[in-house]
Amino acid sequence: MGTTVRADPAGSVPEPGVRCSFTDDRLDEVSGLAARDGDVYAVNDGGTRVEVFVLDDGCAVRDVLRHPTDPYDVEDLALGPDGTLWLGDTGDNRRRRETVALHAVPRGTDRDAGAALYRLTYPDGPHDAEALVVDEDGVPHIITKDVLGPSAVYRPAGPLTAPGPTPLDKVGTVSHTPTDTPGGPVGGVGSTLITGAALARGGSVLAVRTYTDAYLYPVDDGDLPAALERQPVRIPLPDEPQGESLAFTDDGALLSVSEGVGSPLRVVPDAAALARTPSPDDATEPAPGPRTRPENTGSGGRADTASDGADGSGIATLPGVLVALGLAAVVMVGLGRLRRR
Repeated sequence: MGTTVRADPAGSVPEPGVRCSFTDDRLDEVSGLAARDGDVYAVNDGGTRVEVFVLDDGCAVRDVLRHPTDPYDVEDLALGPDGTLWLGDTGDNRRRRETVALHAVPRGTDRDAGAALYRLTYPDGPHDAEALVVDEDGVPHIITKDVLGPSAVYRPAGPLTAPGPTPLDKVGTVSHTPTDTPGGPVGGVGSTLITGAALARGGSVLAVRTYTDAYLYPVDDGDLPAALERQPVRIPLPDEPQGESLAFTDDGALLSVSEGVGSPLRVVPDAAALARTPSPDDATEPAPGPRTRPENTGSGGRADTASDGADGSGIATLPGVLVALGLAAVVMVGLGRLRRR
């Protein structure tokens, strides 16, 4: 499996510094970030058209990429290996969407080519998801936002068709234990809810974030589901009230921002290098949460996974189930901001 890295760096990573602030009134609900060639790209939560803001070094909006497609609930932004911007139209708080969608937006000289719409279907019913990442082969991966048990990882079962739908395969799971990092809208539970993801340029490190922390996973051979089975490096992102965005710069720095006008764009320098650095204590470091294990192979050709535990969810007793269900209800009320439609 390669080098195992620190699950909790405990002060061995730098604290995020402030690069600039999102003071433009249009950047009021930023839910996805990407960075390439010195530019930062941002998308808002929801919206009535495909809209990507292009920001300069001072967080000022210098351009907007617009397309007339009306999305349902955009929740993340990812960069493909060819520089295409992918909008994850995957939000589904009420879990009632028959399909979710991806919008592929060209940048640079190809920006006038128009945005492509790809509808997708889950194999096991609706899910709410706020994290999207595109691997070095150009294959999108969606990570769900689950209150109970591990979050699931899905990718297309075959080539994308426009507008589709293209079926998805479940190819892995990932989960994290609670932390004491302050922030988020729902207290300690927010430290386990996955709200964004990003892939370092070149595909060597995968980052997954919660409302309060980022987890960096080293990637070998481009296999993102396998990377999520490894020990990550945890980087606290404290005091972000609604932290849902994450991106790597070309030099491996990690960017994050919370929703809300005036929110600072924060940076952790050389974060990608931290995920590739071994620790002498790795052999005894506990895992940050349930690990994944192979179970069966779907049409995508790689093993589906499930979390360890007596019942497959890490909750082994009826009292635990009842407590978790009550907690889930509280969290869903806290996160249940009604979308348009």
